[in-house]
Amino acid sequence: MPPSEDDVTQLVLPLELRSAQGRADFIVAPGNARAVAFIDSFPHWPAPAAALYGPPASGKSHLAAVWAGKAGATVMDAADLSSGIPDGPLVVENVGRGVAEAPLFALLERGAPLLLTSLAAPPDWPVALPDLVSRSRALLAFALWAPDDALLMSLAVKLFADRQLAVPESVIAHMIRSLERSPGAIRDFVAQADAAALVAKRPVNLSLIKDLLQGPPPPRLF
Repeated sequence: MPPSEDDVTQLVLPLELRSAQGRADFIVAPGNARAVAFIDSFPHWPAPAAALYGPPASGKSHLAAVWAGKAGATVMDAADLSSGIPDGPLVVENVGRGVAEAPLFALLERGAPLLLTSLAAPPDWPVALPDLVSRSRALLAFALWAPDDALLMSLAVKLFADRQLAVPESVIAHMIRSLERSPGAIRDFVAQADAAALVAKRPVNLSLIKDLLQGPPPPRLF
C-alpha cells in the first residue's frame, strides 16, 4: 500500500546523497528526446563533435556522463581547457563566457569524439575568434528544456529517491504546482525539503511541503 500524504513510512537519516546517473535513470521527455537519441546512436554520429545546451538541472551533465561512460571519454570543465587537453574522447562542460577560445577551437579541429555542454546554444556563445565563431555556428547541437508536468513529476520522484526518500505522488504534485516550472527549482526545493525534514525530524509529507511553500523562498543551493 502506498504511503498516505501525512504518514510516509520512511526513516529520515543524514545519508550521503548519490545521484543516479546511469542511462536507465535518465528521464526521457519530448523536450530532450532528440538529444537522448543522438547520445544513444554513438558511435554512429554524423560528426565527431556535438553540444548539449539548456538551463541548469535540465540533464546536460547526466546525459554527458552517460556518453562519457559509453565512449570512454574524459570529463573536464571548460575553465580548465587552458591547462592542457587530454587525448581521446572528451566531454567539456560549461562552455560559455570566458572560455579559452584557442584550445576550444583546437578541440573542434582535431576530429576526436567531443561532447560540449552549455547554457546557451553554440551560435550564442560569446566567442570572438573568427574561426571559432564559424565552427560554433556549424556545430551539431541539441536542446534539453521545456519540461512538462510528467517530466517534472518524474524528476522530483528521482531526486527524492536519490535521497532515499519515498514521497507520495500527491505530495509531489502539490509541490510542482506551487513552484517555478524548471528543473533547477525542483532540484533546489527537494534539497530544501530533505534538509528541513532532517532538522525537524519529520517525514517529507504534505504538511512539511506546505510549511516550506508558505515560508520565504528557499535559497539557491547549487
